[in-house]
Amino acid sequence: MTAITENINCDTTDIDIQNGEQIARLINTEDKKVAITIEKILPQIGKAIDLIAEKLRNGGRMAYFGSGTSGRIGILDASEMTPTYGVPVGMVQAYISGGAKAVCSAVENAEDSAEFAMADFMDFAPTEKDAVVAISASGNPEYTRKVLELARQKGVLTIAITSNPEAKFKPYADIFLCAAVGPEVISGSSRMKAGTAQKMIVNMLSTGAMVRIGKTYHNYMVDLQIHNEKLWARAVRYVCEICNVSEQQAIETLLLAQNVKIACVMIAKNCNKDQAEELLRQKGGILRRILEDE
Repeated sequence: MTAITENINCDTTDIDIQNGEQIARLINTEDKKVAITIEKILPQIGKAIDLIAEKLRNGGRMAYFGSGTSGRIGILDASEMTPTYGVPVGMVQAYISGGAKAVCSAVENAEDSAEFAMADFMDFAPTEKDAVVAISASGNPEYTRKVLELARQKGVLTIAITSNPEAKFKPYADIFLCAAVGPEVISGSSRMKAGTAQKMIVNMLSTGAMVRIGKTYHNYMVDLQIHNEKLWARAVRYVCEICNVSEQQAIETLLLAQNVKIACVMIAKNCNKDQAEELLRQKGGILRRILEDE
C-alpha cells in the first residue's frame, strides 16, 4: 500500500504553470496547515517531553534516528543542545542512516538498511535509562523500524515521529507522534510539510525536556555555554535582568562563575562559586527553587 505521504495534492496540480508569487502562496497555504495539525497531538507530545525529561534527569540519554531529511533534522536539533543548554556532550545524540556522508548527500538505499540500523543502535548502546526517537515521514523504511524494534527489545523508551498514521514502525513505539499533514505541494517531497512538522516536534521535545530538567529560569537559557562575544553579552544581560544588578557586578561575577545560573546564585545568596554549585545540586539544578525559595 502507498504511504499517505505519497498522495497527490489536488490543490497544487497546476503549480507548474504558476509564477513565483503564486508558487510561494501555494506553499505558504500548505505550510499553515502544519501547526494546526500538530496542535491535535500536543497531549502526546507533552507526555513524551515528561518521559524524556525523566530519563535525562536520572542520567539517561536521548538519540534521534532517521534517514535523509529526517536524519538531518535530528542532527540539527541534537547539535544545539550542548551550546544552548550546557548539557554534557552525548546526552542528546543523532544518527543518520549512511553515516556522516549522508548529512550532505544521499546514500543509496541507506533508509532500507537493517545493517545500518543495527550498527548505529549498537554504537548508541542504549539501556532502560535512555530514550530513542525515530523520525520518518512515512514511518516505513527498515532503518527506523529496525531501530525501534531493537530498542523495544532492550526496554528502551521508544518515540516515533511521522506523518503516516499507518507507519510500519508504529507497533514498536511507546509514544506515536503522527502529524498527518496531508499530501505535499510536490508529490512525495516530504522534506516540505512533513519535514516542517518533524522540525517543530523535535523542537518541542528537546526544548521541553531541557526546561523540565532545569536548564532555563523563566525563559532565560541560564546554562548556555559562553563561547563568543555575542553569548558573553547575552550572559551579562541575563544576570543583570534576573538579579537586578549593574552590568559591572554581573561581569565581575560571571568572570568567576563562567555560568549564568551559578552567577545568579552567587549574587542572590552572597556566596562563592562552590557554595552556589552545592545549592544548585541540592535543588536539582533548578534556579527558580533558589531565587524564589520554592
